[in-house]
Amino acid sequence: MVKLKVAILGSGNIGTDLMYKIERSAYLTMSVMVGIDSTSEGIRRAKDRGYHTITNGISGLVACPELFDIVFDATTANAHTLHSEQVLALGKKIVDLTPAAIGPFVVPCANLEKYMDVDNVNMVTCGGQATIPIVYAINEVADVAYAEIVATVASKSAGPGTRANIDEFTRTTARAIEEVGGAKKGKAIIILNPAEPPIMMRDTVHVLVNEVGKEEEITKAIEDIVCAVQQYVPGYRMTSAPIFDGNQISIFIEVEGAGDFFPPYSGNLDIMTAAAVQVGNQMAKQQHETVKSN
Repeated sequence: MVKLKVAILGSGNIGTDLMYKIERSAYLTMSVMVGIDSTSEGIRRAKDRGYHTITNGISGLVACPELFDIVFDATTANAHTLHSEQVLALGKKIVDLTPAAIGPFVVPCANLEKYMDVDNVNMVTCGGQATIPIVYAINEVADVAYAEIVATVASKSAGPGTRANIDEFTRTTARAIEEVGGAKKGKAIIILNPAEPPIMMRDTVHVLVNEVGKEEEITKAIEDIVCAVQQYVPGYRMTSAPIFDGNQISIFIEVEGAGDFFPPYSGNLDIMTAAAVQVGNQMAKQQHETVKSN
């Protein structure tokens, strides 16, 4: 099977971590790292590993369309609007790791198959990838009236791009809790914790359901979806059993990263890049099947 050639836009923390995961993909092959700073760590590492590097951003990338089949955008929500227009004009696909939310939201364990024909898909946020599966699983059993998530990440794991996107994080995650998770109303909060040593990514999910008495089915649904996420994020786990209090359910999640670029406490980077590779793999498999059938 011919692998899809990948361009990564953004040579920061997320883009660099993504590069290592693409190297392990059976369906994607790393081709080019794109940044705007020739001295950045991501550009240096990509060059050392023998990949093409471009340091004048999107203008340099679109001038070399032969280098890529699919683009992973790990820049900022504001920059993604321009990137999307220029990549789509070339007839290429783009996976958006910013909270720009131009394309439909994709959370692999909830709706991966639904949008594989769409050319621009959005990976929500790290907090969204960690918590929306839980809301989605509960809503499959009992209607969720309200879901509130609190994502706590180590300050050291949040680069300039993440910090520039904090407002978009809360808005986009809240929207995706409703559109993907199925909650009637969603709310999202993020905390950058400067503690030393850095803390592991922790997420709290509080849900209000419209009916009580389904504790056993809900617990089973949550456990099943945790296993589904672990298929592409092995460090994803509940830290305790779900807590039921009337129609309120509280779930506590921890995400340990694979340590590809940043230390394992950076589960927030890991879950975004792992989920994005999962989407890229599926796009590649679908394209391969389409070619075979023709």
